[in-house]
Amino acid sequence: MTMKLLVIGGSYFLGRVFLIQAAKLHNITVVNRGTYSVEAFGVQQIKGDRKNASLWQQITDDYDAIIDFCAYEAHDISTVLKNFGKKAKQYIFISTVDVYQHDTQRKKDEQTPLETNFSSDSAGNYIRGKVLLEQELCAECRQKEMKYTILRPSIIYGPFNYAPRESAYIQLAVKNHILPHVTDAEGKFQFVYVKDVANAILSCLLNENTYQNAFNLCNEIISDYNSFYEELKQVIDVPVTELKMTVSEALAQNVPLPFPLTAAETQLYANEKSINSLGMQYTPFSEGLQKTYRAFKNVFCT
Repeated sequence: MTMKLLVIGGSYFLGRVFLIQAAKLHNITVVNRGTYSVEAFGVQQIKGDRKNASLWQQITDDYDAIIDFCAYEAHDISTVLKNFGKKAKQYIFISTVDVYQHDTQRKKDEQTPLETNFSSDSAGNYIRGKVLLEQELCAECRQKEMKYTILRPSIIYGPFNYAPRESAYIQLAVKNHILPHVTDAEGKFQFVYVKDVANAILSCLLNENTYQNAFNLCNEIISDYNSFYEELKQVIDVPVTELKMTVSEALAQNVPLPFPLTAAETQLYANEKSINSLGMQYTPFSEGLQKTYRAFKNVFCT
């Protein structure tokens, strides 16, 4: 069934990949600041600041679902729903697994309590914003008698990733022919391929099983810096020199360390609910990394 979707954000990474996939199936209007045009994907684009109430008052069409990729601060969602003239059937909010209370002893499922203590740094502010927005979404949708779905992805990787994570290591391999191998990091983490998250969103659209529900989106494979190095080494098809280094040496040489470094930072998550309710089939990390490498190699070789 072709649906009418209102997408908030959509210019970058996950939102961009979602538009590429969803525009083939649905009629989409994108609302964002217009830094980059997305009309080439076959969607309509409305340019404006999401924090501006008048922007939402001027949108008068009906939509089956709103998909929100760029809500980060308190009131980002309430501004939309309090001023949006029509009532969409469903609001899908892209949150994060980081909203859960810190616990290194077990995998967190969707029943795990949300965090209440936040650090004052940028990471703490990000988590605080997502927690507040989840609560805000529930309250606003309850008032408007509207369905909502919350998706909580882990570390997203893949083509178009602007964050200096896997792409930073691919760039070092392709341009400098070196591949850092951090040997003493104890942190563990879980990835999720960007197209898997986009497919999860598509699976949630007007899906009654997802209403008033949250879902973790993550690969069950647990990675660390050693396995990340080994997996990346397998997909790289240019000559590279392994640079073994400790965390301290990597920091001194400004080598990116984008993933958890210590056991105390390790947070792991359960994905059974997304598999059982959404039918998720997660892309093996080796396969996703191969596709990611090919995409970024083309960028760094030009």
